[in-house]
Amino acid sequence: MTREAGRGGGPEDRAVLLVAGLADLAVSTMSSALGTVRGLLRRSDTAALAADTEHDLLARGRLVLDRYTAVPPAHLEILARHAQARRTADDS
Repeated sequence: MTREAGRGGGPEDRAVLLVAGLADLAVSTMSSALGTVRGLLRRSDTAALAADTEHDLLARGRLVLDRYTAVPPAHLEILARHAQARRTADDS
């Protein structure tokens, strides 16, 4: 495929170019990740690093679950509680 095919090509040419680009991105990402893993395995504090990573992932997981599972209180309910607290304070 030439550069001309990338400019004026049809949908099939675009699809091939997109797949080739994604494949190249995946290969470069994997080789970068493998290099990082090799570097980590050479470290002397691998156990401490793994423990820190586990702690960070657990904390991150808690934050995600709290964000998506906790239902915020209804706005009108909050306003009603404030009004009730004011009435109670004014009556005293």
